[in-house]
Amino acid sequence: MKEFLQILRRYAMPYKYYMLGSVGANLLSALLNIFSFMSLIPMLNMLFGMDTASYEYMPWQWNGIKDIAVNNLYYYTNTLIDTYGNRTALLLVGLFLIVTTLLKTSAYFLSAAVMVPLRTGIVRDIRIEVFNKVLHLPLAFINDERKGDIIARMSGDVTEVENSITSLLDSFIKNPILIIFYFATLLIVSWELTAFTIIILPLMGWIMGAIGRKLKSGSLKAQQRWGDTMAQLEEMLGGLRIIKAFIAEEKISERFGRACNDYRDSSGKVAIRQASAHPVGEFLGTCLIVIVLWFGGTLILSDRSSIDAPTFIFYMVILYSMITPLKELSRVSYSIPKGLASMERIDRILMAENPIREAENPQRIDTLKENIEFHDVHFTYSGSENEVIRGVSLTVPRGKTIALVGQSGSGKSTLVDLLPRYHDVTDGFISIDGTDVRQLGLHDLRRLIGNVNQEAILFNDTFFNNIAFGVENATMDKVVAAAKIANAHEFIMASEQGYDTMVGDRGCRLSGGQRQRISIARAILKNPPILILDEATSALDTESERLVQEALERLMRSRTTIAIAHRLSTIKNADEICVLHDGHIVERGTHAQLIAMGGHYKHLNDMQQL
Repeated sequence: MKEFLQILRRYAMPYKYYMLGSVGANLLSALLNIFSFMSLIPMLNMLFGMDTASYEYMPWQWNGIKDIAVNNLYYYTNTLIDTYGNRTALLLVGLFLIVTTLLKTSAYFLSAAVMVPLRTGIVRDIRIEVFNKVLHLPLAFINDERKGDIIARMSGDVTEVENSITSLLDSFIKNPILIIFYFATLLIVSWELTAFTIIILPLMGWIMGAIGRKLKSGSLKAQQRWGDTMAQLEEMLGGLRIIKAFIAEEKISERFGRACNDYRDSSGKVAIRQASAHPVGEFLGTCLIVIVLWFGGTLILSDRSSIDAPTFIFYMVILYSMITPLKELSRVSYSIPKGLASMERIDRILMAENPIREAENPQRIDTLKENIEFHDVHFTYSGSENEVIRGVSLTVPRGKTIALVGQSGSGKSTLVDLLPRYHDVTDGFISIDGTDVRQLGLHDLRRLIGNVNQEAILFNDTFFNNIAFGVENATMDKVVAAAKIANAHEFIMASEQGYDTMVGDRGCRLSGGQRQRISIARAILKNPPILILDEATSALDTESERLVQEALERLMRSRTTIAIAHRLSTIKNADEICVLHDGHIVERGTHAQLIAMGGHYKHLNDMQQL
C-alpha cells in the first residue's frame, strides 16, 4: 500500500481539486443515505404502536444533540400522522425516502464523474512520461531491451496501472468516508452491538487479505509473459519476409503458441485469485450479518435491552451498507498488487539511468571550423568485458572525406556513433575544434551532423514531412530543391499526390533506392557541416546505386564527411581511408597507397574484384 500511495503522490497531485470535489460529493451521499433510513424509525415505531408517547419540539443546540435530533424526528413524524393519518403519512415518508435516494445517487454519480478527468489524466501522464523517457534514453538501452516488451509496458502494464488507480481512487475516496459515517452511526445507535462487530471484523479482514498477498508475484510473472508475447509479435511482423522465405511459419506459430499458453497459465492463476474476492467477501459478509443478527436478537429479547426492534432494523441496514464498501476495499487489495507489479516493470524504464549526461554549462557551437579529432578512443558496451574500439586516434580536417573500411564487426559503425554521443567513450575523448564533445550541448552537437544510413528510416507520413523531418520552417521550395539534388523529385512527382503522398510504414511503398534518396534529401535540407555515411549504398542494385551515389557526391561537396563503406569503389576518391580490424586502425592512406601496401585493404579490394 505504501508503494501505491507513492505512485499516487507522483501522479495525482496535479488533480487534487478533482479529489476534493469527489470527497465533498461522497460526504453528501453518505449523509443522505443515513438520514433517509433514519427517518423510517419513528414511522415504524408509531405505526406498530410501539411508541405512544407525546413529543414536544425542542430547540436545536450542541449539548445533547443526539437526544434533540431523535425527539424532533419523532415530533415531526407524530405531527405528520396526526395531520394526514397513518396511510398518507407512510406514503409521504416513502416519497421522502425516494427523494433523498435520488439526491444520494446524484451525489454518487457526481463523485464518479468528477474523478474521470483525474483517472484518464494520470494514465495519459504515465504514457507520455514513459514515451519521453524512452525517447531520450541512449541507443544502448533500446538495443538491450526487446521492442515488443517496451510496447507491452506502454500498453498492457499501463492499462493494469490504470485499472489499479481507478479502483484505488474510487475506493479510497468514497469507501473510507462511507465506513467512517456508517461506523459512527452504528456506535451512536448501539455501542454494545458495535463493540461485538469490531471483535469479529479483524478476523474476516485477515482472511480477505491472505488471498491478495499472493497476487503481486503472480501478476509480475503474467506481465512478463505478456511482454514475451508482444516481443514475438513484433519480431514476426519485422521478419515476415524471412519467415516465408525459409518456410518457417509453423515453427514461428508454435513458438508464439507456447508464449500465449504461458501467458494464459500465469494470467489464469491471477484471475482465479482475483475472482475469489466477491464470493469470499459475500460469504464473510453474510456470516457477519448472521452473527450480529443473533447477538442483537438476544439483546432485544433480554430485559436489559437498550435497543428496540425498528432501531435494530435500522442498525442492520446501516451495517449491511457498511459491508459493501468493506468488500470494495478488499477487491482493491487484490487489484493493487497487479498494478504494483506493472508499475515495477514501467519503473525499469522510468528509473533507468541515462549515462549520456548534458554538461552543467554546455558550450555553444554552430559550425565546424577546423577539425574533428579522436584522441586514443576506447569503448566497451555496458555489461560487456570486450573492448569494441581500442585506442583509435584519428583527425578529420574540415572539408575532407575520411573513409572507414574493414570486415563486419571491426568497430566502424560504433566508432562513428561516438561522435554524436549515441554512446560515450569509456576512455580517451573526441573533440570538435579542440572542445570535448561531452562539453557541448547535445542539441548543438547533433545539429552539426547529418546521417545517411544503410537502412533508410522513413516514417508513415508524406514525402514532404519525411524530407522536412527535424527542420523547422521548411518551405515547399526548399524541400523540392533538396529532392532534386537527391535525384528524388521525379519519382515523387510521379506518385498519386506528389509531395503529399504517404510513403507507408517504414517507406514500404518505395524501393530501396527511392527510400535512400529520400533519406539523402532529408540530410541535404538539414544542411549539416558534418556528414556521416554508414554504408549508404551497400544494399542497392547497380542502377539505384548510381543514382544514390550521384546524390551523395552532391551532398558531400564542401562538407566534412566520414564514410563507412563495404563497396570500396564508392570511396576510392576519399582523402584518407582507414582500415579497421578488431577495433584498431591497422592501415591508413589513399586508395593507391593502400593497394601498394599489399595488406588488409588490398585483400578486401581483391575479394571484391572476384
